[in-house]
Amino acid sequence: MTDALVTGGTGFIGANVVRELVAAGATVRVLARPGGDRRALEGIRVELAEGDLLDAASVRRAVAGVQTVYHVAADYRLWTPDPAALYRANVEGTRVVLEAAGQAGAGRVVYTSSVGALGIPKDGTPGTEETPVTLADMVGDYKRSKFLAEQVALEFARRGLPVVVVNPSAPVGPWDVKPTPTGQMIVDFMRGRMVATLDTGLNIVHVRDVARGHLLAAERGKPGERYILGHAQGNLPLADIFRLLASITGGRAPRFRVPYALAWCSAAACEGFARVTGRPPAVPLTAVRMARKRMYFSPAKAVRDLGLPQTEPRVALADAVAWFRARTPARA
Repeated sequence: MTDALVTGGTGFIGANVVRELVAAGATVRVLARPGGDRRALEGIRVELAEGDLLDAASVRRAVAGVQTVYHVAADYRLWTPDPAALYRANVEGTRVVLEAAGQAGAGRVVYTSSVGALGIPKDGTPGTEETPVTLADMVGDYKRSKFLAEQVALEFARRGLPVVVVNPSAPVGPWDVKPTPTGQMIVDFMRGRMVATLDTGLNIVHVRDVARGHLLAAERGKPGERYILGHAQGNLPLADIFRLLASITGGRAPRFRVPYALAWCSAAACEGFARVTGRPPAVPLTAVRMARKRMYFSPAKAVRDLGLPQTEPRVALADAVAWFRARTPARA
């Protein structure tokens, strides 16, 4: 029997989950699309199962004989010319994977959701797994699709599938090949492209802590429960994140704060151009709308119940900078 299947194992979080599993001595199978970018798996030996989340037959083959399924795969785009693609991948893809896991008799399933599917308190305090939230609170198709996918996972748990849900915040660190929007922000800062900031904030967490949190969720998590994978001291205003990056890189933190209305207008113009060209906008309107609230969260439940590691945010950012520099020394 194979110890673990990881969907999305060639992506940022997924690749780090794979590396944690391999380091722990597990046998790992990765569901990967034919012809997909597999650079994030450099240097490790895993079994590759080619397939697609929406191809039920390929998913059934991938989960066959697997003890634990980590469903990490997701379409993480804040803009797409075809929003329906997000729902197909994130909602229907989750349904396909969980149905296959149940039919195969998997002993445990860890579903990777997002803090984007959780509520944000109106009083500015950090959100928790219990903060009230509805679909109407979700900003943009990505967050709506992740909210609906999480509901699918929780429904499977209510029906008896041993599903544990994890909600990563804003991970940074090595193997962000694409990179993710947060990783791109770091790269842009390193290249001197961040000339202004917005009045917003994120919960920064080391991606290795997030990956370790997946393994801990499989080992100690309760089916049907959600666990925020973040850092207790990671709730940082964007300006503070840039100041930390400046101290790490020797660069200069932006001093100018863009008014929200100006950012909104700029993003709207970018999206109008994107609809004509079909190319992603430099600033997605959804990103600006999300930035109107500080996305602060508390990982207290995961720290208490799972033993989630807490690597300092500065170390997480420094590791991300070091990795990007090593990968693209001439540009970063």
